[in-house]
Amino acid sequence: LVLAIALTRLEVERGTPLRLGCPHNILQLHWLSRPLTRTAQLPASSPTVLLLRRKGRGGKKSWTKSPLLGPILHQTISMAAAFGASCGSLAAASRSPASSLRQRESSAAPLRAKSAAVVASRTRSARGGASCAIIDSAPPSAAEQQQQQQGPAVSLPNVLSSAARTVREVKPEDMKLGEGELGAVKRGVMRAEDAERLNWYLRAILTANVYDVAVESSLDFAPRLSDRIDAQIYLKREDLQPVFSFKLRGAYNRMASLSSTALAAGVITSSAGNHAQGVALAAKKLQCSAVIAMPVTTPAIKVNAVRRLGATVVLEGENFDATQAYAKRRAVEEGRTFIPPFDDPLVVAGQGTVGMEILRQLPGVEAIFVPVGGGGLIAGIAAYVKSIRPDIKVIGVEPEGANAMVQSLYHGELCRLTKVDGFADGVAVRQPGAVCFDLCQQLVDGVMTVKTDQICAAIKDVFEENRSILEPAGAVAVAGAKAYCEANGFKGKVVAIASGANMNFDRLRVVSQLADGGLKQEATLVSVIPEENGSFKRFVELVGADVSFTEFKYRKNSSTNAVVLYSVAVTAGVNSQQMIKDCVTKLRAGGIGTDNLTEDETTQIHLRYMVGGATGIPNERLYGVEIPERAGALDTFLNFISPKYTITMTHYRSDGGRVGQVLFGIQVPPAQLEAFEACLESTGYTYKDETRNTAFNALYGTGRGESSVGSGQQQTKQPRPNIFSLFGKK
Repeated sequence: LVLAIALTRLEVERGTPLRLGCPHNILQLHWLSRPLTRTAQLPASSPTVLLLRRKGRGGKKSWTKSPLLGPILHQTISMAAAFGASCGSLAAASRSPASSLRQRESSAAPLRAKSAAVVASRTRSARGGASCAIIDSAPPSAAEQQQQQQGPAVSLPNVLSSAARTVREVKPEDMKLGEGELGAVKRGVMRAEDAERLNWYLRAILTANVYDVAVESSLDFAPRLSDRIDAQIYLKREDLQPVFSFKLRGAYNRMASLSSTALAAGVITSSAGNHAQGVALAAKKLQCSAVIAMPVTTPAIKVNAVRRLGATVVLEGENFDATQAYAKRRAVEEGRTFIPPFDDPLVVAGQGTVGMEILRQLPGVEAIFVPVGGGGLIAGIAAYVKSIRPDIKVIGVEPEGANAMVQSLYHGELCRLTKVDGFADGVAVRQPGAVCFDLCQQLVDGVMTVKTDQICAAIKDVFEENRSILEPAGAVAVAGAKAYCEANGFKGKVVAIASGANMNFDRLRVVSQLADGGLKQEATLVSVIPEENGSFKRFVELVGADVSFTEFKYRKNSSTNAVVLYSVAVTAGVNSQQMIKDCVTKLRAGGIGTDNLTEDETTQIHLRYMVGGATGIPNERLYGVEIPERAGALDTFLNFISPKYTITMTHYRSDGGRVGQVLFGIQVPPAQLEAFEACLESTGYTYKDETRNTAFNALYGTGRGESSVGSGQQQTKQPRPNIFSLFGKK
């Protein structure tokens, strides 16, 4: 455990090159370029660690006992209080009796060879009785360091694999959280083995050797965003790593722990993006072969990025589960080591170095927001931060349609999503890792969710701050920090992890279109006006001369009513929700039925861009289907549907993701509905019934303009299959 914490500049043991001897390994003390004046809290063991605090230049010195942080680090800890000057340093350490973890280690093969060193003298310190270990031997040479394997010199912690657990099947819509609300965490009782395991992670993070490939990313203050949110927002710029993502930290830390024999056999992993590039770069650095299995729907930009790093890319499977099964099977067949993207202790420890950097860069941080997919990043950050500063909040953020960790923590067991929203593909994970879940359940303060338009708004916020474009998964934590601070009035120092910038250029169009809605700078409305001369002018007058239209769609038909779909800009600095509510109320009072469709995903993705009108087709039903972005995928779907059923409408717009969002209108007689939906199930594609969508029925349905749009009158509640039940019915 590295533990050079300087409280003052003090010249002692002049000219003595010191290295600190610990029970588990030999760690070289780093020279401190400047004194640190902030009082540090250290875990206590027996005998008590004493810290020297200097009152001022030439002032009186006094002793202060270090506070106890709890049982987490009460075993197998050697602490050092190091006071450094440019010419020398003194290392003071205390040592506790060997614990059960240490006893187990004696019979287990260490992950790396310990540095051979001889304790030349063990003296009793005159300053408070802490034992001082001075080691005369020189640091290992560069050649010796190269031969050593990476990682802490202890056996891996005991963890229960996900295969040995029961997993609950859930749907994303099973749990909906409010704006800025944290999901509940069902915690277990703290056990001795939990404390030992956390102690292992702390040492593993402190000894993780990730900086052969990674850089210490900057922590940038975001002044514009801070002013708007009324909090101090900092961005941890992991998007500036060599592969534009934090993922190379865990990948390299795991691969650097492999023996020379394992490296010679090569590695393999399954990933559709950032982890793949991290493994490829680590393999290039360690000079071993790497095979990266990627789904066939992976965008070409990511495939080419991995190939440029020298890895072999194999496109296999239409989804991540199929790709991962292939990679694990090939690993066994070829003797390669499978490198998990998140569910591995050494991967978690590598990601935890992000938390170590944050505490060093911003000691006064009060809350850290972390994007959550499988959970490796938040597990590593929480393991370090909660061990050193348990008062700091560690909060996870997930997309609303990929909330596997939220539901797992709520139920107190691993949950697997039956479907997942792939917009933020870097965190679109069906099931968290077992290793990650254990740490999150024990340590994190909670996990919240954000919507797609909030993610897009966060991408725009970061672009306006520093002209950098994050990928959707990279902006999830920024969106969460904004929502939490606004909803809870939090005004302290907040760090949001900007976790990646591997954005497909094709997705920028969709991000741009959804960003204004997420920023509450634009609202989409639908209104029904009489199909008569002068009604349009009266409608515009009711909306108000101070309201700016940003979009307007209208087409005359034979009905007595006209349906208008339009968007209006929201004035900056004004309560947007209240402004839109007042506008809708005013229109309804004037006899114009109006609904707010800003939160209607089908409207935002499809209906805004469609042309045409109602056709009066009987038995027409509407379905949204996710079809993989690969050649032949649409044909595969149509083979199940056509020619048995008549397709009445389609709409599709590429957004650069792994799946395409396609809207189908299909003529299905009521007697055939059950058979038709069984047919949809057999395709294997995710689908959603949108037949009762308010906007669709108003614009394109058989009863266009007559019964779809709210009039503001009190109505009898009807069961509806989705969120659009919130819209009123005339």
